[in-house]
Amino acid sequence: MLRKKTNGVARRPQRTSILSEVAKTSVDRRGFLRGSGLAIGGLAAIAATGGTVQQASAATAASGNTEIKKSVCTHCSVGCTVIAEVQNGVWTGQEPGWDSPFNLGAHCAKGASVREHAHGERRLKYPMKKVAGEWVRVSWEEAINEIGDQMMSIREESGPDSVYWLGSAKHNNEQAYLFRKFAGYWGTNNVDHQARICHSTTVAGVANTWGYGAMTNSYNDIHNSRAIFIIGGNPAEAHPVSLQHVLKAKEQNNAPLIVCDPRFTRTAAHADEFVRMRPGSDVALVWGLLWHIFENEWEDKEFIRTRVWGMDQIREEVAKWNPEETERVTGVPGSQLERVARTLANNRPGTVIWCMGGTQHTTGNNNTRAYCILQLALGNMGTEGGGTNIFRGHDNVQGATDLGVLSHTLPGYYGLSKGSWQHWTRVWGEDFDWLNAQFTKMKGADGKDKDLMYETGIPVSRWIDGVLEDAENMDQPNKVRAMVLWGHAPNSQTRMVEMKKAMEMLDMLVVIDPYPTVSAVLHERTDGVYLLPACTQFETEGSVTASNRSIQWRQKVVDPIFESKTDHEIIGRFAKKFGFHDRMFRNIAIEDDGVTPNIEDTTREFNRGMWTVGYTGQTPERLKTHMANQHTFDRTTLRAQGGPADGDYYGLPWPCWGTADIKHPGSPNLYNINLPVKDGGLPFRARYGVERNGENLLAEGVSNPGADIQDGYPEFTYQMLVDLGWDGDLTEEEKRSIATVAGIQMAEAMEGDPSAEPNGLSEGDGTQGAAEEVGEQSMSPFPSDFNAKAGGVNWKTDLSGGIQRVAIKHGCAPYGNAKARTVVWTFPDPVPVHREPLYTNRRDLVEDYPTYEDRKFYRLPTMYASIQKQDFSKDYPIILTSGRLVEYEGGGDETRSNPWLAELQQDMFIEINTRDANNLGVRDGAMCWVEGPEGGKVKVMAMVTERVGEGVAFMPFHFGGHFQGEDLRSRYPEGADPIVLGESTNTAQTYGYDSVTQMQETKATLCKIMPA
Repeated sequence: MLRKKTNGVARRPQRTSILSEVAKTSVDRRGFLRGSGLAIGGLAAIAATGGTVQQASAATAASGNTEIKKSVCTHCSVGCTVIAEVQNGVWTGQEPGWDSPFNLGAHCAKGASVREHAHGERRLKYPMKKVAGEWVRVSWEEAINEIGDQMMSIREESGPDSVYWLGSAKHNNEQAYLFRKFAGYWGTNNVDHQARICHSTTVAGVANTWGYGAMTNSYNDIHNSRAIFIIGGNPAEAHPVSLQHVLKAKEQNNAPLIVCDPRFTRTAAHADEFVRMRPGSDVALVWGLLWHIFENEWEDKEFIRTRVWGMDQIREEVAKWNPEETERVTGVPGSQLERVARTLANNRPGTVIWCMGGTQHTTGNNNTRAYCILQLALGNMGTEGGGTNIFRGHDNVQGATDLGVLSHTLPGYYGLSKGSWQHWTRVWGEDFDWLNAQFTKMKGADGKDKDLMYETGIPVSRWIDGVLEDAENMDQPNKVRAMVLWGHAPNSQTRMVEMKKAMEMLDMLVVIDPYPTVSAVLHERTDGVYLLPACTQFETEGSVTASNRSIQWRQKVVDPIFESKTDHEIIGRFAKKFGFHDRMFRNIAIEDDGVTPNIEDTTREFNRGMWTVGYTGQTPERLKTHMANQHTFDRTTLRAQGGPADGDYYGLPWPCWGTADIKHPGSPNLYNINLPVKDGGLPFRARYGVERNGENLLAEGVSNPGADIQDGYPEFTYQMLVDLGWDGDLTEEEKRSIATVAGIQMAEAMEGDPSAEPNGLSEGDGTQGAAEEVGEQSMSPFPSDFNAKAGGVNWKTDLSGGIQRVAIKHGCAPYGNAKARTVVWTFPDPVPVHREPLYTNRRDLVEDYPTYEDRKFYRLPTMYASIQKQDFSKDYPIILTSGRLVEYEGGGDETRSNPWLAELQQDMFIEINTRDANNLGVRDGAMCWVEGPEGGKVKVMAMVTERVGEGVAFMPFHFGGHFQGEDLRSRYPEGADPIVLGESTNTAQTYGYDSVTQMQETKATLCKIMPA
């Protein structure tokens, strides 16, 4: 797979070692050390010995002082620190962050080459549009005006939902927040980003099990693990630096590493036990493990009794998965699963790690819930070394999800209900009725009026159906007519044959990205396409959230290169064009250009609203302090030992409760009841009520140390504080804020007292001090029915943070103390069950484990049974799956444009088992055709290997620029074509979407393979 193509002739004489040069050169010790320390690297050491190093013209060492900037790698979610050396505004050198507790001085191939990502010559250099089939340079003013005019025309004719705003996991938190806010001001929920097609099933499954849809522990906490179970993940290639934390546990704890995957990956090469499973059989495999755990009574009975609800219903389902049935479905021998189950039982705490191999299925939410239930049964939750460590792909896919760039939530996972919108309009200081008027109202299929402000939008996985589907079958008035692909590679999505058709049907296609992406060339459009050059994250500042929920602050390394602009400036320009710039940024300072919102003010605005997940205590100042003092944080616990951030956990992993004033340290390991809440401990979240069918849903007899309630309790409201007698702990200013949320007219109770204005939202308004000055002689500012009216205000909507502060003062979690639930009664499968993929070659299993009936959700009809009832297996007998390579990232446009990475992997390929290849007449290294049952086909190089089992084939998903055998290089703007092009596996991938989130199916479809 790592073939370096050369002609076998050295291009220049090979250099002898540094030490041999030292032997020949007259250099004293001090001179050698001084010379070798100039650039802290091998090249400087060579120069110090008299060696010859050719200078790179793009990064020549300049005279003058070198500035050191700290940023974060943009190529996965580990959050590796990048140290940039900048001279006269030019990024001339790079090192990994040795002080970073995440990467500890390490980089993978992608991270080591990010400097090229920023100043790469193949970037988009200026705005362009297509005219009569040719790319034409335009100014930013022309581009914004033309795009804006066409969008407003579409809005006038077809409504705001006919423009789809596709956001990005490559935006920083501030830009992601502004993007979702911008979509609201435009008047649509047709907004989404990459999380939909990588970890939406994780978020749904995990959040509906114990409260939050995120990684529970951290990469570093894996150091404490006694067993590591990886299923559907390949961190050695997808997140290489994370593997150092896994291997540390393996080496220092003698922790067994178990890898479950259809393919023998580079991660599997490190495993003590490799479990080769049939693609799409995750639930069956986990239930097979639990069969042995329950059969031998290896479960943690006390943990289940006190902290888990519904496990008896799981036992009923698991009882069906004896070793024989499990092997029939998964292909894994019962003896091996018994050995794995015994290993997990004997080595606790153990951690479970997964990635997209587990999520990208029609049953993805079932898979992720099954993984969670395995950990609950073993008692591995809420403990160091345990948890579910979900490794995410893009650098800010966690943050963009948290900040609400989704078609079904607002920032902080507030839903789309009227109350959620009212919460955010209070944060924004916006008139709710004005914002509501931006959205479309329509008659639903049932004849009732429907306000699309409260309806989920079309997810990115289905945007092409928003264009192709008949409007009468959709829950919006008209089709999608304009598509904005902002920091998104379309070749990372399935059904590319239909995507090409959808792109050609659009009125307008707008691509905003540092690189042109496949969006520029997949279609055969001759006009109506705009390419706008966005900055990389190294040309701006802002915060970014790693997979473990730690938030880091990037410094700007260099000013915007070429004519590129930051994403938040582009948002500002569109807002001004559409006429709501002043409204949208009323609480955010605008830079001197009169357009660009200030990043730090943006952080502070979302700090004021994101109470649900605790994005409220991480101010820019605290985050910058952490970045400047990385060396003070423990490499395993992540807690600062002395220094300016003493006691904080690195990056203030959310939830970081309350305002920054209470100095909550962040929550390193979710659901840990061994720590006080004020020190980062938490129980499971009470999200689902207090009882179900007469059964208690709250924790029984357990709580965090120091809690005044040593038992389960519901989420906190103002009424709960009153009932407990804790409302007296609220300050008067906090009560005023609660009054504002409750809609209480404070002025009526404060005649003649100007200090009683019903503000409650702004900080430092002086009301608290004024009230204290008046003292007991003044009339109470609060009406007699205040408690009754304010009772329903809860910890999520109290903008003062007072309810959170008081709950924590009494040792309690603001969100309550409940049991994790193993049964999600609102999901299509309340108990996770195995269902065969839509395209399966195991027709014998379809009758026993059928898919769902066709249904409609997320505005669109979705097919299940109507596809599965057709037997494609005779013509398409081989299971096709996909995954990552270490060299490339995402859709690959950035990394395939990087000469250092492009050299490492120059061909798109398919891995084929030796027996299959011989039967098909396909030779190693030869070209072959791979065709999917929906007609899409790709021409790729064959790699004949035992990595994949018989009947299974694998392709990476980072390639693009070829389409069904045709090289599309000529369609790129001159000089902006990636170095390496290739077919996209998703051209041959097929229909299929998760039953809860519309996650695309990429890991278990069918194909046929033929010699080319």
